[in-house]
Amino acid sequence: MDTPPGPTPEARAGLSSPTRAPRRPLLRPPGFAGRLHDPRTATAVGRWLGAAFAVCFLTGLVSHFLQEPPAWAAGYLPTRPVWGYRLTQGLHVGVGIAAIVLLFVKLWAVYPRLFVWPPVRSARHALERLSVAVLVTAALFEVLTGLLNIAEWYPWPFPFVPTHYAVAWVVAGSVLLHLALKAPEIRAHWSRGSVGTRALPDEERDGPDRRALLLGMGAAVGAVTVTTVGQSFAPLAPLDLLAPRHPGHGPQGLPVNRTAAAAGVTAVTVRDWRLEVSGPRPYRLTRAELAAWPQHRVRLPLACVEGWSAHAEWTGVRIRELVERAGAPPGSALRVVSLEAAGAYRVMEMGREYVEDPLTLLALRLNGEVLSADHGYPARIIAPNRPGVLQTKWVARLEVR
Repeated sequence: MDTPPGPTPEARAGLSSPTRAPRRPLLRPPGFAGRLHDPRTATAVGRWLGAAFAVCFLTGLVSHFLQEPPAWAAGYLPTRPVWGYRLTQGLHVGVGIAAIVLLFVKLWAVYPRLFVWPPVRSARHALERLSVAVLVTAALFEVLTGLLNIAEWYPWPFPFVPTHYAVAWVVAGSVLLHLALKAPEIRAHWSRGSVGTRALPDEERDGPDRRALLLGMGAAVGAVTVTTVGQSFAPLAPLDLLAPRHPGHGPQGLPVNRTAAAAGVTAVTVRDWRLEVSGPRPYRLTRAELAAWPQHRVRLPLACVEGWSAHAEWTGVRIRELVERAGAPPGSALRVVSLEAAGAYRVMEMGREYVEDPLTLLALRLNGEVLSADHGYPARIIAPNRPGVLQTKWVARLEVR
């Protein structure tokens, strides 16, 4: 039987053996050639991606609290400026679409570092890797589900709004953790004259390539922005080629998200329609009786959570006058109930600021014409600085609260 080999001469002399190369993973991801997969490029792209995420997070908070305000804030939501929600939600969706381009360029720049081996080298490195995993997963989830929401396609079992809102906080937290962990490296590569950049002369030779990459990224962001933002920014409406909604296209010159057929509202449903107003002195009105009330005309935008918006002229009765006739005390809130058979926004709460605003109407006409069925006939709510899902259509009952 062969005897095992004895110690090598180097070992007998007290010399250490050569260090073995770390074992590589059996399944290696495909690589990309080029020198732009570096911290300098990642930092340059990250500046713009971070700014985009900040805008999306802040405007998303505005959207969420206008749609689903906490009980203590429901009566204090601002009704001015009347175009406020149109601006913030237009920014939210427009910048969110641009962030998709930025995110994929960022992932391209850091791609090799996502699969370093060994995957964990220390406690700090483990925390950094965990923050990156959470950040990448949550960020991809946010931008891609947001994009599908714009198209009103929901191929998942969970409710979009609360999930999107919750994951936004995960993204915000993981971004802050990632910045804290990577602060020294970010600081070293933040500007051209930084020490970190001068210490890496090989990267300087990639300066023209990096500028070309950033210019290409900027061109892609500009292209998707110009061809989608027209759904909320009227001057660019003729270039609105990729957005799912086009201002001015639809019944009575206004887009429609939820049709009467989808809501289960038919001619039979509205045949004997009466508006019911509850309160200390409840009453009911036919549409003809409502039309006999003083009619007020306002020009307000209809702004939807999907990012599209358009101005229109609305004619109808002031909500505060209907509430006053029911004997409601000043500062009363309102619950609005729709004729639609089912839906997340079939019942809508309206705080006192909206109830008392002279621009808040129970609208009977749109752009000088009687409301079409898809726009809420017999009557609908229109109020300033309010999400479109809360501009309730097919109103059946107003409950003074």
